[in-house]
Amino acid sequence: MTDENRDLLVIVGDTLLDRDVDGSVRRIAPDAPAPVLDEESTTDRPGGAGLAALLAASTGIDVALVTALASDPAAARVVELLTAAGIEVYALPSAVPTPEKIRLRADGQVLVRLDRGGEPAVPADAPRAALDVIGRATAILVSDYGRGVARQPAVRRALEQTRAPIVWDPHPRGPAPVPNVRLVTPNAAEARAMSGDAGGGTALAAAERAGFALKRHWRAGAVAVTVGAAGAVLCHGGSTPLVLPAPDVPDGDTCGAGDRFASTAALALARGALVSEAVREAVNAASAYVAAGGAAGAIAPVPPERTTDAGAIADRVRARGGTVVATGGCFDLLHAGHLATLRAARKLGDCLIVCLNSDASVSALKGPDRPLTAQQDRAALLAALDCVDAVVIFDEPTPEAVLTWLRPDVWVKGGDYSGDAELPESALVRRWGGRTVIVPYLSGRSTTSTIETISALSRG
Repeated sequence: MTDENRDLLVIVGDTLLDRDVDGSVRRIAPDAPAPVLDEESTTDRPGGAGLAALLAASTGIDVALVTALASDPAAARVVELLTAAGIEVYALPSAVPTPEKIRLRADGQVLVRLDRGGEPAVPADAPRAALDVIGRATAILVSDYGRGVARQPAVRRALEQTRAPIVWDPHPRGPAPVPNVRLVTPNAAEARAMSGDAGGGTALAAAERAGFALKRHWRAGAVAVTVGAAGAVLCHGGSTPLVLPAPDVPDGDTCGAGDRFASTAALALARGALVSEAVREAVNAASAYVAAGGAAGAIAPVPPERTTDAGAIADRVRARGGTVVATGGCFDLLHAGHLATLRAARKLGDCLIVCLNSDASVSALKGPDRPLTAQQDRAALLAALDCVDAVVIFDEPTPEAVLTWLRPDVWVKGGDYSGDAELPESALVRRWGGRTVIVPYLSGRSTTSTIETISALSRG
């Protein structure tokens, strides 16, 4: 969890999954005049506000992300990537699928982009924990991608009430920033569209007109219009803009450059920088980001996810007003103690989803000689039990990523906890209004004792 004495950047906005499929084209399809891409590698990364959070976290600052997520494989993958980077995710339940942008590329060039996901929708609810983290922020970045999070009424009220400096990265389909934000960062095309400016004159002159018009309309402290390789035009005090040119950099992938610009400005304001200083730092950071290869250069490749039907089961249960229960563990040698815990957990709701440590995770926790049973066999045994509705395998030491997108109403731990100490996942589960409970173990049953018994017998 975040140290409350440290600076905390809270990013609010719409998250999606970006996937780059890279390969080679050596032939044309025989059944259509289209190139055939032979896939060679796949790279996943969070997109939208998720990318802004990932870029901010790479600087070492504490980052929390308030976003909308469905219970689907795309959301599971996004959360896995974000939590691996140390980002706290506060999920607003989404009624539409998590959007995906899939780019098919050859020699670094995009051949086609496939978009998935439902129409934008404003989340109906904002959990108390998500609103509270906005109130604790040192600085806030609203990364609006026009899909509804920035329109959520309770979220907007929390943004209006905060004393932290806000940087708002707007979208033409999104709402106006809340009044009195410190800085708004549209690009030139967005600024013209949102101000109604018809263009004319130089690009810098058009950016100046649109920037000052939007500053008045939005009642913002300042508007910085980014103009690509030319840098940014800052419209703040007075009627004369400040032009901040970008360093000369070679052409590169600009995907995510706006996120780098806005997150850098927010971090600078969190440290107490003037708006002009923050924008100058943001211009330099965005230029360096593009020169280094953009998102592909900033984020290490990660293999694609294992899909699961657990999210679909949870959604069906919630749709009929039911209670989603989850528990977790290694379940290396399934025994009567495990069965008692699982049956007790299932009685607490309308479905039970087991979060299962992968082989790599078990080895990291228990040592190189464990597990004794491979993860797919452990998952198959658990899934065969009548009290288990689904199994999700995770690679991390804890199931934080799985829980964040699954959002169970009840998280169950076996009864080896006592005293007043808070259980490890309790604070996490409270983010979406869930609760943690303990169910009793059967005494004398454990995987370790079973292994010791078998070892003693083999020696005898």
